[in-house]
This record gives sequence, C-alpha cells and structure tokens, in this order.
Amino acid sequence: MAKRKRQQAVAFETPVSTEQKQNKKAKAAPAATKKTTQTNSNSSGLQPETLQIVAGSYDQVLHGMTAALHNDAECQFSDTFLFNAHSSAIRCVAVSPVSAPLPGQAQKVLLATGSTDERIHVYSLSAHPPPQAADKKSRALLATVAPRPILENPKNREVGTLLHHASTVTALRFPTRAKLLSASEDSTLAVTRTRDWSMLSTIKAPIPAAFGRPSGDTAPFGGTPSGVVDFAIHPSMKLMISVSRGERCMRLWNLVTGKKAGVLSFTRDMLVQAGEGKHSSGEGRRVVWGSADGADEFAVAFERDVVAFGMDSVPKCRVMPCKTKIHQVTYVSLGGAEEEEDKGGQADSVLAVSTEDGRVLFFSTKTDDLVKQETDDGAERLPLAKLVGQIGGKDAGVTGRIKDFTVLRSTLNPGLLYVVAASSDGKVRAWTVTDQELRAGEGNEVGTLAGLYETHNRITCLAAFVMVPRADGAEDSEEEEEEELDDEEEGSDDSEDESD
Repeated sequence: MAKRKRQQAVAFETPVSTEQKQNKKAKAAPAATKKTTQTNSNSSGLQPETLQIVAGSYDQVLHGMTAALHNDAECQFSDTFLFNAHSSAIRCVAVSPVSAPLPGQAQKVLLATGSTDERIHVYSLSAHPPPQAADKKSRALLATVAPRPILENPKNREVGTLLHHASTVTALRFPTRAKLLSASEDSTLAVTRTRDWSMLSTIKAPIPAAFGRPSGDTAPFGGTPSGVVDFAIHPSMKLMISVSRGERCMRLWNLVTGKKAGVLSFTRDMLVQAGEGKHSSGEGRRVVWGSADGADEFAVAFERDVVAFGMDSVPKCRVMPCKTKIHQVTYVSLGGAEEEEDKGGQADSVLAVSTEDGRVLFFSTKTDDLVKQETDDGAERLPLAKLVGQIGGKDAGVTGRIKDFTVLRSTLNPGLLYVVAASSDGKVRAWTVTDQELRAGEGNEVGTLAGLYETHNRITCLAAFVMVPRADGAEDSEEEEEEELDDEEEGSDDSEDESD
C-alpha cells in the first residue's frame, strides 16, 4: 500500500471576547423559556451532538466537515479536511463502525473512498469531536484567510491505497470493522481484511452477453456495459445480493463459501410496472436489505421506481406513485415499540428514497399499508407502498437533485433521526426527524431543517456518522503535551529575540 506523508492539522476557533460571552450567557437564561420560529416542540431539550460528514465529488475533492447540533436544533458546520483524494471523480465512500472503547485509548473510524482511477484510499478518522483548543498564531492566521470555521483534527490520517481492482470502483461497504467489501466495473467483488489490508478472496460475477445493441455500435471488444453496480449484505453476514450493468437480474452469493447461490431474473411484467420499457436497460441500480412485518426483505431500485421483494424472492410492492429518477435508497429503522420489544419482535422500518426533484420520501412496506392498484382490464398489478412522510422538495427550497443521503440515529436523544443529504449543486443539508412523525404516516412534510452548508463542489457520494464524546485520559494528556510543546517553542523564540 502506498502511503502519504501525514499533514499537520491545525484547529481553529472563532475568537470571541469575554464580554460577548458574558452577554450571551446573561441573555440565554430568559430566552430559553420563549419559543422561537426556528425551534419546534420536537427539538426542545435536545442533547448536543456532533456529526462527521464526508462528501466526494466529481472534482476529485474529498471534503470532510462536522455538524454540531445544539439545543436550539441549529447546526454549525466546520471544515475538518479538504484535499484532492483521487486523480479522477470519486464514485463512492464508506465508513466503518466505531472501534470498541478501550481504557486510555481514543476511538477511531475507518474511511474508504473509491474512484474511477481504480484505486481505493483508506483513512483513519477520529471518532471524537475535534478539539477546540489551538495555538493562537494559527488561529489568528486562519481567521484572516478562511471564510468558514476550520477544526482540523491531528488524529485524522491516511492509512494507504488498495489496488484490488482493474476498473472503476462502484461500491464500498464495511459490514464489520474487520472487513471491507468493494465492487468494481471489472465484474469482481473483493473482500479485504482491515487488520493488514490483505485481500482474502475475490468473487467474480459473470460478464453479461451483449444483447439489444444497435447495429452501428462502435464499442470496442469488451466495451459493452458490464460490471457490478451495487451490492447489499444480509445482517447475518452469510448472504449477499448484487446487481450488475447489462443484466436484467440480480445475483445471490453465499459469503460463507464465496460462491453463487442463485440468480433471480426480473420478469417483463414487473419491469414494465417499474417503468422499464422496451428501450430501457432493465438493470438494477441499487439494492438494500431491510425488514417489514417482522420478516426480512430487500428492495431493488431501478431508474424510476423501487420494487420490494420478500424472502421468497417474489415481488411484494412497488414504491413510487409517480415516475421520477431515483438516486439512492435505504431502510430506516424506527426503533421497536415497547410491546414488540417485550415480545422480542423486530423494530419497524421504512424505506427512504431520494429523487431527482430534491425530495427524500419515506414509504411503509407493511402488508397492511399496501394500496392495491386497480386496472380496467383486470390484470394483476403490484400494490403501492404507503407514503408516510417526505422532506425537501421545491416547497422547502430544495430544487436540485439529492445525489446521496444517509440517515443516522441519535445516541443521546431517543427517537430522533438525523437525515444528511447532499445535492449535485454542492449543498449539504441536515434535517432532524422523529420516529413519531414517521409512525403517524400522514405523508406530509416532516422534520426540521437544522442547517445548510455550501461545498462549492459537484457532490457524487456522501457518508456520515455520529461522533462519540471525547474520552478522558490518554487523549487529553496528548493534547496537553502538544500545548506544552507549543508554549516551550514560543518561550524559546521570545528568549532568542531578547538575546538578539
């Protein structure tokens, strides 16, 4: 693995005078009892949390930022890192689970990025919010040149580069902290061990035969559409589903043996109902695992619709009431009700879909919530999932498409979800949504916009995680040592000046 030189990080904090701090504290007490237009009943009394957001772009830029959410449900963004991570457009990013807490050690998160340059870059990120303390000289210097707050963390560093694929990297997943799975347009899926970053095995998907190509096609040999587009790993870590370009089917893989378990072809009737006509590719774009009615299910996203399947691989329902281009899908767990948790049942979940018109839609795929579709000729059609809520859209001021999004559950505020979405116009938005709003199932606008951030880059992918509170002990002592060294250097500089 090729390693880069670690860059020295500098923290930044906006200088505020002591008088202003005292005035703000004095005014905060009476203002806390009053309701403002920016705070609703759902966001009152929230525990402050920090989100680490990482966005990749067409411009080869990897942009890291933190979103600090306070009691007033407002979000304050700060840059943590910004650099050219690849030599071409970044296609996908993924973050691992937070490392286990150990006495005297800081927790970390692994970040992997994939690009069209066939490389996978791996980084180690601190799972704790960046320190606010910094040397005065660097802070004053950054305040004069940086238009936005900068809170770089010296714990963030690059681990190395993986060269496991021979074509564009299309998808990355961390099923556990010990394993990294990657897919590429060379029709391979690689399993990498994070302990030493060695490739344990390679799963080769068959290259589809070219069909339906125009007679005047000038594609070179092997240049027809092929390659794994996306894959989803079952929570048991024993089964995986993948979808590829040029195939009207999805493939099941046994992760225990590393061999294929079956092939499920999409029927023509289902493709027509999903908006895939005669001249469409009919290939799956996204696949994701979820649960509904206490049983596992999975959903396959096409260009303009999403179809949910049961564990028997039979189409259960489709999602979109009107055809619009789809960019990302994921299942969101709402947390089990008290009665279901006592019985040992699974938590309810909804299917979240981001669209071309700047919305994130939430659908319920429960059997009781499905709406039957009637036809004049009496033909059977797939039922429609129930819309339980939505965020964004033109009414909310979101006009650009939402290229990618992620939903995070708050660790300090029970029943609260953070929805972080990135648009192609370079804007990153953060919403707060409660489980009660989605359980109500009214289909109206839900959530509250917490903050908006402009990256000035064409975002292609997004990843985020909730940062854990800073641990006491080793990390604090390291920071104190760094501050003492800075003070000693400043003292030596002053003594040299006096001697001169």
